[in-house]
Amino acid sequence: MADAEDGREIIDRTYDPSADDDAAVATANTMRERAGESRLKLWILLDANRLVATGVLAGTFFVLLVVTGIALDPPFLSTVASGDVLDTMFSTMASATITGVTLVVTITQVVISQELGPFDDQRARMSGAMDTREYIRELTGLDAAPADPSALLSSLVAAAQVEAANVADATAKIDDEDASEELSSFCDSLSENADVVLDRLHGAQFGTYDLLSAALDFNYGRKVFEVDRLLARHADAIDDPTSAALNDLRDALVMFGPAREHIKTLYFQWALTSLSQLVAYAAVPALLVSLSMLAFVDAATFTGSIAGVNNVVWVTMLALTVSLLPFLLLLSYVLRIATVAKRTLSIGPFVLRDSQR
Repeated sequence: MADAEDGREIIDRTYDPSADDDAAVATANTMRERAGESRLKLWILLDANRLVATGVLAGTFFVLLVVTGIALDPPFLSTVASGDVLDTMFSTMASATITGVTLVVTITQVVISQELGPFDDQRARMSGAMDTREYIRELTGLDAAPADPSALLSSLVAAAQVEAANVADATAKIDDEDASEELSSFCDSLSENADVVLDRLHGAQFGTYDLLSAALDFNYGRKVFEVDRLLARHADAIDDPTSAALNDLRDALVMFGPAREHIKTLYFQWALTSLSQLVAYAAVPALLVSLSMLAFVDAATFTGSIAGVNNVVWVTMLALTVSLLPFLLLLSYVLRIATVAKRTLSIGPFVLRDSQR
């Protein structure tokens, strides 16, 4: 078994707060910068309106289906005329639509079940919420903790910015030039990040991704780590007022974590219930189109061509695209929810992405 000295050596080798790590102070703040991925990919996964994203997916599917129908050999028209391709295709789509709606209803039931409970459980939830709001009121110095989600997050970001300014003021009295310079650099970086986030939070409405996106751009976890690192690295140089200011800053940053996670949880519930409604709405035309294609359409129903492409190809591929709408809605929402969940798996100063390691 390794002795205490061996264990200490492993700890020192893993993390040395006195090491030269100036780059850590300037770590990327916004999620786009931390992601290290293309703007187009992040727009599709996160920023785009989910209905717009669904439309883009539907258009892409339609074009690919038409191109595939044109490229088939033998031609799609002869394939339809010689067999029961349309019946097989759209009976499958009708069954998939019904199954998909059932799945989404199940998801809705899971989301709603989290809000159900006996009276004492609801009272405990209320008590915890009010205790947290009282702590936020004391932390921010406001008369009352804001009720609006964007205002609540803004108050915590503003509190961190104020405490960072207090740290900067206290740092000016430190004799150690290295400590003073690094603390000032950290405070400037935090203040700049806070300005950007506060601008984005202003007027952001709950239920839209804009609010959550702005909250994700405040890299609070890394900032908590930086406060701890600076306190340890410059323990001899930092005086009591600076240490107290850093600890107050740490408290404001730490409180932002559960506040953001709470807003994220509420957004997920909101998005999933909205998804359930939209899928139910989209299922009606999707099912109607699938059943109509089963009952009324065959190779002789649509004759002629447009732009050199048989009309049966246009009609069939458009009907397939409409039948896919419930699935495409589900896909667009799940892509955003899964991406946000993956990027916020941990709470606090815990780095999971290689780009920030």
